[in-house]
Amino acid sequence: MKKVGMKTQNFWEGEVCEYCGGSIVERRVTIHRRVRGEYVLIENVPVGVCVRCGMRYYAANVLKTIQERLRGRQQAERQVVVSVYSL
Repeated sequence: MKKVGMKTQNFWEGEVCEYCGGSIVERRVTIHRRVRGEYVLIENVPVGVCVRCGMRYYAANVLKTIQERLRGRQQAERQVVVSVYSL
């Protein structure tokens, strides 16, 4: 969210989903990806989410930041152990 004067403005305000026409609201999510053979979690990612179908929308600057972090330009904050099950 951006502060404009005394008012806070939501980046996704007034936007609608290109798939179902639902409203898009800003949320914070955790993304999990496999990078160079290792699983990584990226927490607290700001995304636009359709309230009707759940489609996620990412701003370009957010994608650039994720890319930089995954390329190792910033150290991970912590590591966690993950249990793995197979069926």
